[in-house]
Amino acid sequence: MTTPSDPADGRLDPSLSAITRERRQLINLAYRLLGSLADAEDVVQETYARWYAMSRRQQEAIESPGAWLTRVASRVCLDLLGSARARRESYVGEWIPEPLPDRTEWIDGRSGGSTADPADRVTLDESVNMAFLVVLEAMTPAERVAFILHDVFRYSFAEVAEIVGRTPAACRQLASSARRRIRVSQAPAAPAARQAGIVRDFKHAWEAKDIGALVGLLAPDATGIADGGGLVSAVLHPVEGSERIARTLVDIADLVPGLTILERTVNGQPGLVAQHDGVTVVVMAFDVVGDRIKRFWAVRNPEKLRPWTAA
Repeated sequence: MTTPSDPADGRLDPSLSAITRERRQLINLAYRLLGSLADAEDVVQETYARWYAMSRRQQEAIESPGAWLTRVASRVCLDLLGSARARRESYVGEWIPEPLPDRTEWIDGRSGGSTADPADRVTLDESVNMAFLVVLEAMTPAERVAFILHDVFRYSFAEVAEIVGRTPAACRQLASSARRRIRVSQAPAAPAARQAGIVRDFKHAWEAKDIGALVGLLAPDATGIADGGGLVSAVLHPVEGSERIARTLVDIADLVPGLTILERTVNGQPGLVAQHDGVTVVVMAFDVVGDRIKRFWAVRNPEKLRPWTAA
């Protein structure tokens, strides 16, 4: 009797081998390209569906299953990025990338609250912090793919060119343009310990409804952005200025009494989670520059909060 990992010819099933080696890599890649874990999982599913649609002979003819899977996933992402721009034009309010918990805090909201396998989830580093992902959103699809594949995943420009359908020189220019966008848009991040302390002080000031303390923690030109996706109430446009933001936060606390605010890791950095009656209703990511909060993003869209919600 044979099994999928022990076929009759005694050779390892290449499809099984590819899955065990490459799934985590593909999730990591697709999330960075799309800013959505749900979309990333769909891309990986589509990628494996295309693998399994081939005959065993076709699979065995592929010299590197991992490279093949990466090419397919990247091309699927490239197509999705093109259509995503049109979809987001009709999105209600601001669109924010899907926030991610720390790997130790993963909960799979799709499978009844069982703890998800961290190997299937996204490795958190500086390339998934919210400020970085927001800059990626401003790039063209080709810029984003070229930059992520080369600068984050260390693919050569020749390999990137094959995926993007441009010359290596053109891909080099795309990645260079992406780097310039990042340099212009991002100030040096504060040390993690300082970020955590400022976010903690922000939490305490919000709980106390202390407008003065909130203003003191926010940069004068700070910006707060919320994403409700039209599914829940949320401020539709960015709120600018420390005093306006502070008053808006206190108004929210007055409108929703009984909020429980928790310190959590959000996309690899200190953040906050607000719960009401035990249900996560907002996840907040912060951009701390110096000793002040320059920007924060508040995700309210329940479809983006599934990894944070226990059944």
